[in-house]
Amino acid sequence: MDNNKYCKVCVTGGSGYIGSYLIKKLLDKGTYIVHATLRNLGDETKVGFLKSLGGAEKRLKLFEADIYNPKQFEAALIDCKYVFHVATPLLHTHNSKFKDTTEAAVAGVKSIAMSCIRFGTVKRLIYTASVVAASPLNNDGTGFTDFIDENCWTRLDIPLRFAQVNERSYLMSKTESEKEILRFGEDGNLEVVTLACGLVGGETLLPYTPATVSVFVSPLKDEEVTYRQLKFLEEVCGKIPAIHIEDTCDAHIFCIEKDSISGRFLCASDFVSCAEIAEYYHKTYPELPVKQAFSDVQTNVKWGSTKLVDEGFKYKYDMKMILDDSVKCARRFDVI
Repeated sequence: MDNNKYCKVCVTGGSGYIGSYLIKKLLDKGTYIVHATLRNLGDETKVGFLKSLGGAEKRLKLFEADIYNPKQFEAALIDCKYVFHVATPLLHTHNSKFKDTTEAAVAGVKSIAMSCIRFGTVKRLIYTASVVAASPLNNDGTGFTDFIDENCWTRLDIPLRFAQVNERSYLMSKTESEKEILRFGEDGNLEVVTLACGLVGGETLLPYTPATVSVFVSPLKDEEVTYRQLKFLEEVCGKIPAIHIEDTCDAHIFCIEKDSISGRFLCASDFVSCAEIAEYYHKTYPELPVKQAFSDVQTNVKWGSTKLVDEGFKYKYDMKMILDDSVKCARRFDVI
């Protein structure tokens, strides 16, 4: 194979929901050689479906790397022109050198960004951020500003009713790591893009229902954890920023196919309340009764981000399509 005909890219977190779907889309384009990292190459449930993707035999190379050992990512970054840093720590490894997931995530983005600069071949680093880092809550936590956009940053000391340990850890981790990685784009040595993605729904390549899809369908089942996570996101952002997995991955690829792009972008096609989601399910799927009592607190927050669209990106999936595909996915795995 003549490698000069292809563009070499790296995807960290290759066995996750976004990472695996992104790898498939890159391979389907036929113009990319993909380096993908996974925590455990010996886990066939994580490796097998990636190796079965079209084009994987010749254009996909898997590497073992753990965010708790960020130096492990270096081998996957060699000779790459673009890097997608999708991996993020969700459960803390208590016997590690880091005190929590935030320390691990920040160390990971620093190590990967520094390697990208040192190797010299990487033109652009795209970080999969989260809208939980972009809260429009006022400083005292008692109300919201008028709009949620790229100028919003979440204050880490605001009390949140629906944030328990895991939600608080995720919020802190994604906020601090996004701020850290953006600093590497300030000196001109590397183009850095952060895509602060909304709640991702739709279908999946994984052999199970992705966690974010479970959150989307939480009004249709009695499961306190996922319901709380949906309310947590509404509490942080005012409503639910939502995006389809197809649009999520297309936005990532869009950000490497532009001649030049950098900075922070909020990434969601819809902005709706928990009550609106529940109402849609009630009307569209009467055979699946809404089991949770959604007490909705109305806010006047509006979606104010146009940066990605201004760059030329077009969303293809609206809220109804996101919810319908999430229900389809959950039904396929007998979750609802």
